[in-house]
Amino acid sequence: MIPAVFAGLCDDAAVFPPGLAPLPDAIAAHDLYKTAWYADLVGPLVLAAPALGGLGELLAPRETPLPIAVTLPGGPAQLAGVLEAAGELPVEVQALEIAVPNGMGPDEVLEAVTAATAPVYIEIPRDDRRVPLLRALAGTGHRAKFRTGGVRADLYPDEAELAAAIRAAIEAGVAFKATAGLHHAVRNTDPETGFEQHGFLNLLLAAGDPERAEELLAERDGDVVAARVRELDAGAVRARFTSFGTCSVNDPLTELAGLGLLPRGEA
Repeated sequence: MIPAVFAGLCDDAAVFPPGLAPLPDAIAAHDLYKTAWYADLVGPLVLAAPALGGLGELLAPRETPLPIAVTLPGGPAQLAGVLEAAGELPVEVQALEIAVPNGMGPDEVLEAVTAATAPVYIEIPRDDRRVPLLRALAGTGHRAKFRTGGVRADLYPDEAELAAAIRAAIEAGVAFKATAGLHHAVRNTDPETGFEQHGFLNLLLAAGDPERAEELLAERDGDVVAARVRELDAGAVRARFTSFGTCSVNDPLTELAGLGLLPRGEA
């Protein structure tokens, strides 16, 4: 059984770097995840908008819709095409993750996504639009998406920047997800790249106690992190931090078991 604090926490981003799984393999693996004992840990399969074009032949015939989240790296301009393509496929669109083009302000963003028929995550830019955009999302039902890493060191926000973003989202009453660079449960330094990487459990803790977010994002002791996670109010923290994208479902599953946060003997 998956504890409530982890339910649906891991969005399956297998096709994105560094995993880069071929789409047929990613679909097959996702179907297996959803029949496994840890199915409740796994959210939708995350696909970029262009992938929808070749999805039909991979899903026919199919009895149950494939749960997906669609990223729109080109911004709201891709929305109409995504909705049309998805409407012709055996899929269940559980989220739309929409980038904000340079120069597009909060009011324009909100106007541009009014046609969305699934929960919307707006990717929050790492510039002076962050707070105004989060405030504009307040009360709309839309959510925020924070990038927490990438293929270069400068794509990883430090503890202070990420803590400020989390606090701003919580103050605005806007739920958020995170993506990229969350390869481990606990804060770490990647031995190959030297990149400072955030831990997804650290983000859970920061969402639970935003006033101490910077300190909690910096914590590297797995036992300390696990002990604090056990004390979280699952409902409250997951209403704030909805999920994170991971290119490997098995890695967080294994690390959660190693920290004693999953039922013993199941992983």
